[in-house]
Formats: sequence, C-alpha cells, structure tokens
Amino acid sequence: MQQEIRQLHALKKDSFNMRLAAESWISDFQILISTILSARTRDEVTIPVAKALFKKYHNAKSLAQVRINDIEKIIKPINFYKTKAKNIINCSKQLVDNYNGKIPHDFEKLVTLRGVGRKTANVFLSEVGKDAIGVDTHLSYVSRKLNWSKNTNPHKIEKDLQKLFPKKYWKKLNSIVVRFGKTHTSRKKKDKLLEEIRRVE
Repeated sequence: MQQEIRQLHALKKDSFNMRLAAESWISDFQILISTILSARTRDEVTIPVAKALFKKYHNAKSLAQVRINDIEKIIKPINFYKTKAKNIINCSKQLVDNYNGKIPHDFEKLVTLRGVGRKTANVFLSEVGKDAIGVDTHLSYVSRKLNWSKNTNPHKIEKDLQKLFPKKYWKKLNSIVVRFGKTHTSRKKKDKLLEEIRRVE
C-alpha cells in the first residue's frame, strides 16, 4: 500500500495543474451536467461549452423546460452532442420530478438518471467530497501499467483500487491520474514515465 501511495504522489508531481471538467463549479447541478458533457470530450472543450450553457440555464428546472434544438446549438462542439442534449434535458426532468431539482448524493440514485453511468456518478460524488473512485480510460490504463489492477472492466478496477488505497485517497485518484494523462499525451513518453514510477520504492 505504501508503495502505491508513493507512486500516486509521483504521478501528481509529474503533472501540470489544470482545471478538469467537473471542477470549480458553484453548484451540484453544474458539476453533474458538466461531467455528463465531458464524456469522450476534452476538458478544454467541455468547460467553455458548459459555461455558455449555465449562463442561460442555471438549474435543473430551467434546463428541463428547454427545446432540444436550443441545447444542441449551445453544446455542438461536444462529442455526441445530440445524445447528450437529450440526456441532460431528461436528466433535469428526472431531478425536478423526483428530487425537487436537487442532485442526490447517493450512487444508486445517481445512476438512475439519464446520461449518468458508474464513472460519471463516482466523479460527481468525489467532486462533492464523497469517497468515490471514477474509473475512466486514464485511470484504467495507468492502473494496469502500475500493477494496481489486472482487470480491464472499470467496475472491477474500481474494486481493486478500493482495496489498495485508503479511503482518503479515493476522491483524489481520478483527478491526479487524469492530469498525468493529459500532461503526457505521447503514449511512448507516458509509458516510459509509468515504468519509472512503477519502480518507485
């Protein structure tokens, strides 16, 4: 366990500080919607699009009443924008109908919302201070390279990481590893650095 914690600190040290899509918003609503939008889309694209969206629609109630075409125009730079436009409108409707517009801080409730899968739910929960691990492609790749997990299934990787790291590190894992992945975009350089980090004692 101590070795893995040192490896995590090495990953953090070898990363630039940058804002990720789920970070630095003023409300739970903004955190959740921006996280939904960020799937398969770069953070530097997601953040300005989310800002433009939230300038017009401040909460679930306002977004639930919008025509889909109006949302598509705003979020068009996002990958899969048509599907995501439907998802964030329907998600907002569910929030209004079932939770009075508030975002539940409960995994099982979150994954019933449109556009919210396991990774999105866990990223949201970790961002609001809960002990959760959002396993995305960055964390999946690094976990295997550093022998934190031998699995390829994100849920199984999540379980492996929960056993490996104390709870206080869970909410930090995704953001540290994603920053490392975004800092080193060359697969060759990334693999070389990960090999060095893997040997950290």
